[in-house]
Amino acid sequence: MLNVRILPLGPLQTNCYLAACDETGDVAVVDPSWDAEKILATVDDLGWRITHILLTHSHFDHVGALAGLKSATNAPVYAHPDAVPMLAVASDSAARWGLYLEQPQAPDEELAEGQILTVGNVKFEVLYTPGHAPGHVSFHSPVYQVLFDGDVLFQGSIGRTDLPGAEYQTLIDVIREKLLVLPDETRVLSGHGNPTTIGEEKRTNPFLR
Repeated sequence: MLNVRILPLGPLQTNCYLAACDETGDVAVVDPSWDAEKILATVDDLGWRITHILLTHSHFDHVGALAGLKSATNAPVYAHPDAVPMLAVASDSAARWGLYLEQPQAPDEELAEGQILTVGNVKFEVLYTPGHAPGHVSFHSPVYQVLFDGDVLFQGSIGRTDLPGAEYQTLIDVIREKLLVLPDETRVLSGHGNPTTIGEEKRTNPFLR
């Protein structure tokens, strides 16, 4: 059984997700946005252990706790290769906002379209979903009808495309061709804001009309 906890963290209240297999206690941290100590304490309180650290993309507000988590757990970090250059300047990017971020190291494992990741007994498929940021990916569990989509599709909105490496039409095409084809019941767990569903966004999202 997949057990998901949501932790909105950091100055931009970026959602960090704990995606755990109840049977084994293995947990993937999806986008360690900020505050490694809080993430670690939450995992410890639940009796889980971090086996994967998954990055949807490498904007600084999604990796603020990455260095701390890696140091504390040595869990492998997974990212798409196109996200690595931006990750390499995460500390500098945060500094431009007047924020301190410990510079993370390079990822341990590369992600690619169609790749299957196994966390305990739970499997996630990697979807390549650029448009908001270079190397952006999403993690989909067909069995549990859950999509961790980073900053691609939000409740009533879409990811920003006024940032370096972003492109509006690419983002819209990705949403229509890879996300909206998923079952309407699929829960969308985004990088910011509240959860939604594919069906709800088809019906109400003004950017998709």
